[in-house]
Amino acid sequence: MTFDDDFEFVDAHVHFYDMQHPTLYYGHWQPNEDHPFLGAQTRLLGSRNYLAEDFIKDARPYGVTKAIHIQAAIGSQDPVEETKWLQEVYQNTGIPNAIVGYVDLKDPQASSMIERHLEYSNFKGVRDFSSGDYLVSDQFRQGYSLLEKFDLISSISAQWQDMEKLANLANKFPNIEIVLDHAGFPEERSPEYFNNWKTGLKKISDTENIYCKISGLGMGDNDWTEASIRPYVETCIELFGVDRCLFATNWPIDSLWSDYGDVVSAYRNITLGYSKSEIAKLFSGNAQHIYQI
Repeated sequence: MTFDDDFEFVDAHVHFYDMQHPTLYYGHWQPNEDHPFLGAQTRLLGSRNYLAEDFIKDARPYGVTKAIHIQAAIGSQDPVEETKWLQEVYQNTGIPNAIVGYVDLKDPQASSMIERHLEYSNFKGVRDFSSGDYLVSDQFRQGYSLLEKFDLISSISAQWQDMEKLANLANKFPNIEIVLDHAGFPEERSPEYFNNWKTGLKKISDTENIYCKISGLGMGDNDWTEASIRPYVETCIELFGVDRCLFATNWPIDSLWSDYGDVVSAYRNITLGYSKSEIAKLFSGNAQHIYQI
């Protein structure tokens, strides 16, 4: 589809990486390691670097003006090194405009780690990429409470089975804004799974401090089409409303299955019935508000 001159897209989930960086390690993209869900496919990503300049080339033709970087250097010895590098990248290229970095919120030293991240002005949020039952852990919640003190966003990956726990966390800390990554990561495509996923999202959709990031839908549907992702996109907007949804591409991970323009065009086509102001919220305004950019 064609893109209007005034169409603006703030891509709320991108990853940059330099496989030769001396202090950063990208565990999911190593040539001898498999991604826990995507398997060996992600080895292709690590066969080259993906830098801000590459993203600009891919994204600018489709109205992208800003981008939010989500932790990519999984397994690095010092997570702050990624924030430092990304701030330098921003100074040189103008993106990423916001940085969401890793902090182990269960760590008693989480506060000092956050303070080190905050030495870099584009740092806006924390991603704790934990697994298991961490959402109800007292240690996690103690660290999580720091996000209110430092006015930071919480970026959380949770699936439908954990939505009740996520709602409980959000209600306990109503002043901390949560962005649910990848629409709750629907990893299967079957009527039964869709119903479970939708039921899970309903448990959090009335919680005003939770936002739904619509992104990464290709991870659970490698052969996706506009028709196959439409029910997921429409359900997210139906449940959370246009004020609490935001679009993103999960680039370059989703480049394994599609072109950048295909993803943005699918989002645009699915939202053709929305007003100009609603489209502006979904594609740019909500992200700029949430990440204060």
